[in-house]
Amino acid sequence: MTAATRVRKSLVAGAAVAMVGLGALAAEAPSASASYRDGYCEKGEFCYFYNSMDDSTFRGSGSDFVSSIANYGSDPSTCYTFRSPGAGQGPCIKNNAAAVWNRTSRSVRVYYNSNSSGAYVTVPPGGWGNLPINLQNQNASHKFL
Repeated sequence: MTAATRVRKSLVAGAAVAMVGLGALAAEAPSASASYRDGYCEKGEFCYFYNSMDDSTFRGSGSDFVSSIANYGSDPSTCYTFRSPGAGQGPCIKNNAAAVWNRTSRSVRVYYNSNSSGAYVTVPPGGWGNLPINLQNQNASHKFL
């Protein structure tokens, strides 16, 4: 079993045992070379992608984070958006993300609802892949653990 297969299986398994999680919000500083919120997934960032992965390749525009976000927002003038060039550039990420890549040293939980509630999947450090079906295009917050 390849590392990629194990990570993808852990994403699916994590969603199967989805629970409500509580805890303090945490932040992680970006690496010295990372350009936070530019849409490119760099070391030290947790990233969403607009399209599902195909052949182990991320597709579509990206959105990158270095800290927990309790509510992505849905108003186009104030929400967190997909920023890099590609399909999906510009729209709010809330309920529009299909894949993730965790380039941080901490696990990150992606939640169905705002305020880190509802079904979730835990993405381990270095984890990447398509979000489970119950969270694909149905995601409203994330929390660094």
